[in-house]
Amino acid sequence: MRYFAAARAAAGVAQEVVPAAGSRDELVAALTARHGERLGAVLRACSFLVDGVSWREGTRPVPAGGTVDVLPPFAGG
Repeated sequence: MRYFAAARAAAGVAQEVVPAAGSRDELVAALTARHGERLGAVLRACSFLVDGVSWREGTRPVPAGGTVDVLPPFAGG
C-alpha cells in the first residue's frame, strides 16, 4: 500500500505491507480497522490503482503481490 496526500496523513504512514484481503471493499474495511475511522472516511472518497491501473470495482479481488496506490481527490488547478 502506498498512501498519498490526505490518505497518508490519515494512515500516519506513507506505505505499508498489507496481506491481500479478498476484495477492495474488504481491504478498505481492514485498513479502517487498523488505522481508524479517520482513514476510513478518506478511503471512501479515494481512487485506487493496482500496479498503475485504475481499480474501480469494490468486489474485485486484491491481486497477490500487487502495489496498491491510494489517491484521495486532489483540489486545485
